[in-house]
Amino acid sequence: MDAFGYLSVLLSIIIGLGLTQVLTSCGRLIRHRERVRIYWPPLVWAGVLLLIYVQVWWAMFGLRSVQSWTFLTFFVVLMQTVTLYMMAAVVLPEQVDETLVDLRSFYARQQGWLLGFLLATLVVSVIKEFLLVGRPPLGLNLAFHLLLAAACISGLLVRRPRYHEVLTVTCAVALVAYVAILFARLR
Repeated sequence: MDAFGYLSVLLSIIIGLGLTQVLTSCGRLIRHRERVRIYWPPLVWAGVLLLIYVQVWWAMFGLRSVQSWTFLTFFVVLMQTVTLYMMAAVVLPEQVDETLVDLRSFYARQQGWLLGFLLATLVVSVIKEFLLVGRPPLGLNLAFHLLLAAACISGLLVRRPRYHEVLTVTCAVALVAYVAILFARLR
């Protein structure tokens, strides 16, 4: 087994746990829908997070060509999956008990954490690129990183629900475009 084959096992486990977290939470909301007051932004974020997980898995194939791994480089790559997992932990409620679950109030409590973990993921992604290729992302990749980072920061500063609804749609469209434009082919 080569170095990346060995290291990718832990990355795969964390990505799998994050996917499981989001899918389990969605399934729980569906099963207990009579006790859930729906609010669409966290549901859209859950869908976006699924897309991000698949994109990260897809892009990690490119790491197979890295010949010399250091602990720092691996740790930074690992932190990207950890920050994504933390997004999965806060995007939807973990439990639906006998009381009504209001997704609007849940999102209001978690939006700072969600956007903070997305911002951390973007920062880690830039650091990862720098460590792996000696420079930050270039061109459209950098533009998407900056756009999404600005969106996260604005969402951390502005707490109005209507703003977060627009922000959710903007980030979802940007992330779909990012994946479609930059990751259409396996490299």
